[in-house]
Amino acid sequence: MGTPAVHCRHPHGGWCNRQHVGFWSPKYGFESCPPSQSLEVIETVSVRAIVLAAGKGTRMRSTAPKVLNEVAGRPIISWVVDAVRTAGVADLTVVVGHGAEAVSEVLPAGARSVVQEKQRGTGHAAQVATAAMGDLTGDVVLIVPGDSPLFRSETFAALLSAHAANDAACTVLTTRMPDPAGYGRVVREDGEVARIVEERDADAAARAIDEVAVSTYAFDGEALVAALGRLTAENDQGEFYLTDAVGLVGGLGMVAGFEIADHAEALGVNSHDQLATVEAAMRARINRGWMTAGVRMVDPDRVYVDASVTLEAGATIYPGVHLSGASRVAAGAVVGPDTFVIDSTIGRSARVWYSVVRGSEVGEYAEVGPYASLRPGTVLGAGTKAGTFVEVKASTIGRGSKVPHLSYIGDATIGEDSNIGAGTITCNYDGFRKHHTTIGSRVFIGSDTMLVAPVEIGDDAITGAGSVITRDVSPGALAVERSPQQEIPGYAERRARKADSEGE
Repeated sequence: MGTPAVHCRHPHGGWCNRQHVGFWSPKYGFESCPPSQSLEVIETVSVRAIVLAAGKGTRMRSTAPKVLNEVAGRPIISWVVDAVRTAGVADLTVVVGHGAEAVSEVLPAGARSVVQEKQRGTGHAAQVATAAMGDLTGDVVLIVPGDSPLFRSETFAALLSAHAANDAACTVLTTRMPDPAGYGRVVREDGEVARIVEERDADAAARAIDEVAVSTYAFDGEALVAALGRLTAENDQGEFYLTDAVGLVGGLGMVAGFEIADHAEALGVNSHDQLATVEAAMRARINRGWMTAGVRMVDPDRVYVDASVTLEAGATIYPGVHLSGASRVAAGAVVGPDTFVIDSTIGRSARVWYSVVRGSEVGEYAEVGPYASLRPGTVLGAGTKAGTFVEVKASTIGRGSKVPHLSYIGDATIGEDSNIGAGTITCNYDGFRKHHTTIGSRVFIGSDTMLVAPVEIGDDAITGAGSVITRDVSPGALAVERSPQQEIPGYAERRARKADSEGE
């Protein structure tokens, strides 16, 4: 059995979509159910869902299954499944085909996957799913496409509510497309949906219709099974169309249409240009949400925030910023322009610009960039700086310490309030193993110092510019390691003569 749903009538109109969570009515749209409402329980049903995700996505020319392409950092199928579950439907069957194992691996616990061995159309996919689902008597079956990540859970909930309110055998989700090319046209008779005509089978009159079906339906379970059993493949593709089931269900009960105003919500992905269109829409939705929550985006059309990212009110994001993975930006932080952050934390009031930050932690009031690279394992303490053309890897830099420019710090620990001069390098790799460098607090490392690990620089120590430090430096000491300067008179003239002779 699927998810139990109680359909209740509210005093001012509308019907609950499930256990008093929300209701839909023509006047009020979708709203939460006030717990204080006096409710009349009409019926209890079970809601189950089928997600159609077997397509290969031939037009994408990708080795990966179409539904595993990512939108805002998440696979397309994950967006769809989450929307279905958030709408209150826990019993979920996903039809997989191309790359079945890979698709099944990203599904949440409890989701059932069934394999459509031969892709013979959406109707055949529904047949495969219903065969695996068992008895559907008394159930409502929600069928959604696995390649449409922009659908909101509220839309699915509203569709189910409208289906219950109309007591329909089938309710078809529709919208009006400015350019309906490629979509099945909805043919109505006396307001009801009489049939859906696929683009390739449509005549001129049908092609002129702008109301289209978007592969999303609520079916009475028994009516669905009966209609699927009567499908034929008498079309130019030789496939079983789920749209044909709508016309067949019409003989068993009313077929209603539920139209949504935002046609962009129904956009599917069958090519890389469609993927880009959908991702832009999702990115705009995500950015609007964060701006509403108090995040400033200077140019939101050029800000790319994955769904997994967390932003705090008061953060400022400049153009050209990409935030992905488990990244977090705290209040008061300023990120960008032109910065890529992956799986990293940007602390309160920190500044990161023109930089790449991966697997790192940037402390409060720290400054990164311009043109810095923080590699995984980097931890910058409060008030630190990793400046222009600085690279840091697997290192901890203590509070107030600064690496202002032109340096590489790898596999190192730096204490508090130390200054690392320009051109400093921790020579951490000997060709076989990585070694650690430890720099104490209040240390001054002169410009162009090579610290050959393993080595430790004590607190308050100083290294002379141009030194190659191969041994530990005691606290408070000055370390200078340079070879005596040598001069060879006449070298340039001899070098020129040699070049001339070799040219002969």
